[in-house]
Amino acid sequence: MDTLSNGAEKTRTSVLVDFGGVITSSVLQAFTDFGASLGGDPRLPLELLRRDQPSRALLADHECGRIDTEAFERGFAERLRVHGAVVEAEGLTARMQAGMSIDQDMLTLLGDLRVAGHPVALVSNSFGTGTYDGVDLASLADVVVISAVVGIRKPSRRIYSIACERLCVAPEEAVMIDDLQQNLDGAARIGIGGVLHTGAADTRRQLAERFGINA
Repeated sequence: MDTLSNGAEKTRTSVLVDFGGVITSSVLQAFTDFGASLGGDPRLPLELLRRDQPSRALLADHECGRIDTEAFERGFAERLRVHGAVVEAEGLTARMQAGMSIDQDMLTLLGDLRVAGHPVALVSNSFGTGTYDGVDLASLADVVVISAVVGIRKPSRRIYSIACERLCVAPEEAVMIDDLQQNLDGAARIGIGGVLHTGAADTRRQLAERFGINA
């Protein structure tokens, strides 16, 4: 990793940003709240998506656009039922995301970055329908890269390369903002810096102090 003499990392110019959990409130909390609504272990939906191989395969196929929302919902509802949670398939992804809200402070930060001359690419693993409702993606970012559209999902290094290519910047000029370390690790494999997002104020500070990206 390139560093400056004062310990800051190499100055960069461009920003790649996740959607769920960064521009929105926590996806993990929303999924946990949904799990609690089922009356059993609130961690069940997340645990299945993390550790249950059939559920993981469904998620990967859905995020890459190989199966549509309805197919994912049918498959994941069945996995939940196998593990004791009775749930209707129709509208499942919308119910899982019902607790999420847009973080207005992050919208402000992204707008400030663009006004300051730092191009922004949205790099998002798609999930269900209505995920991006209420947000004008074209006004949010200079480039929008959605996993189901390009057929590749994070943390594959190729999806980050596509974003950089569309921004016309080298990976070494970019920083990825994400709430999941595994996605930052994927970006780092091609030289993209990383900010692990916990809140807009801290992300703004890290961009400025570590990478010289001021807004």
